[in-house]
Amino acid sequence: MKPLAGIKVLDFSKVLAGPLCAQYLGDLGADIIKVEPVGLGDETRGWPPFRAAGLGTVFLSANRNKRSIAIDLKTDDGRRIVQDIAKRSDVVIESFGTGVAERLGIDAATLRASNDRLIHCSISGFGRSGPLKNSPGYDVILQAFSGVMALTGDEGGGYVRSPISPIDQMTGSHAFSGILASLIERQKTGKGGTVRVSLLETAIGLLGYNLQTFWERGVQPPKCGSSHESLCPYQAFEASDGPIMIGVANDNLWRKFCKVAGLEAIVDDPKFRSNADRVAHRAETLDHVQAALARWPVAHWDSELTKIGVPCSPINSLAQLLDHPHTKSTGMIVEYEHPVAGPTKGVGQPILFNEDARSVGLPPPMHGQHTDEVLTEMGLLRERIDALRRSKIVA
Repeated sequence: MKPLAGIKVLDFSKVLAGPLCAQYLGDLGADIIKVEPVGLGDETRGWPPFRAAGLGTVFLSANRNKRSIAIDLKTDDGRRIVQDIAKRSDVVIESFGTGVAERLGIDAATLRASNDRLIHCSISGFGRSGPLKNSPGYDVILQAFSGVMALTGDEGGGYVRSPISPIDQMTGSHAFSGILASLIERQKTGKGGTVRVSLLETAIGLLGYNLQTFWERGVQPPKCGSSHESLCPYQAFEASDGPIMIGVANDNLWRKFCKVAGLEAIVDDPKFRSNADRVAHRAETLDHVQAALARWPVAHWDSELTKIGVPCSPINSLAQLLDHPHTKSTGMIVEYEHPVAGPTKGVGQPILFNEDARSVGLPPPMHGQHTDEVLTEMGLLRERIDALRRSKIVA
């Protein structure tokens, strides 16, 4: 049995942070009821490329192990339905703009008034208070606002968006951990509670050591490209046939690297002896390292440096990552049969319990696929469900 078997989650969130949080809970065995608007549903269903109609790839990546119900929350009947489901739920997740949950009657105060064991998780862009509480929050906007984008890219180059949406994804992880902590607390107190996370607070949290460095120096750090302002050599270089990343993070690794790279003549030079010396003479250090690495191909350096424990890696494409034997050995790439999309691949949850192999469970649902099933579980009769559908309150 999975750790969260028996836990029921009502998920009103969309796009990425909230859906990822709910997917993590579903992967651990929780029953996730995804509430989508009548019509398109979660907007990522319409983001190309498409595996099938209504199954955009971003949606596929964050919505397995869920049952989808389509309900118009702007109607009294629609709100009553989800409020009834919330009475029987353990967790509610929402990511609406500030004030919307209250207008829809799915805010913490409303739902917990009839279910004090409920854990209510609210996800926002800029938080639920403060001057920007009503501002829309998307990952790229928070990369810009938080200063992350000012640190990304090469010195003198343009501003670069991190393509993996790190702020959205980490916000989902924070929501996940907050909900798990609340479930543990509920075991002690018998009462639920609230969890609030925001993309802005996630971004600030990710900037921990960067801000510490800023406070120490008092100036905006330069863009570092692939390097690290506090370490050297610690960046991408060009071997004779392509790029390779080298991570010489301490002086012991420097001595090992120099022995293999044929740089014994400079290993104890005052300019290069310690990491602080190398950072102070960064350009000269990099010139020596680049000249050495250019003599041999990537495979040579990857093999020789790995043998002596110096961190390094080819800069792989996605195809190279997926084709690597070690990637395959992790079991992170899962395959499943989708009833509409056919054979499909996905990325599994990066947690293993009791060495059990990763499995998909329920494939990402079609829009409103489980509306009838969930409403029937609530005790609604066929005639009532049909009437709601004719009125376009459910789909």
